[in-house]
Amino acid sequence: MSQLTVYQYAKCGTCRKAVKWLESAGHELTQIPIFEEPPTVDELASLVENSGLELKKFFNTSGEVYKEMNLKDQLKEMSREEQLQLLSSNGRLIKRPIVTDGSKVTVGFKEEQFQETWG
Repeated sequence: MSQLTVYQYAKCGTCRKAVKWLESAGHELTQIPIFEEPPTVDELASLVENSGLELKKFFNTSGEVYKEMNLKDQLKEMSREEQLQLLSSNGRLIKRPIVTDGSKVTVGFKEEQFQETWG
């Protein structure tokens, strides 16, 4: 299969399920700890573009940091560049896992989406 990069958090159950699924499908993985090494602004911009998703889909809206910072209301007023900068500066704000082969990108883990994209 292919070589994939997975931005993940090892203690995250969803990330562990995604990694296990990808490994069982025969993919070789480079796992990047998203809290310690979040994607750069440029990397995030590329991931968003390749995913076909809106930037807001990359925010971990159920996370404590997102709620503590009251970002639900603030994001509407922020520019795209400011949002990318914010995500890049704090990996806890990023929805995980992010999986990419350099051209395709998935965010989060839904088995049917993984089967369609990485199966």
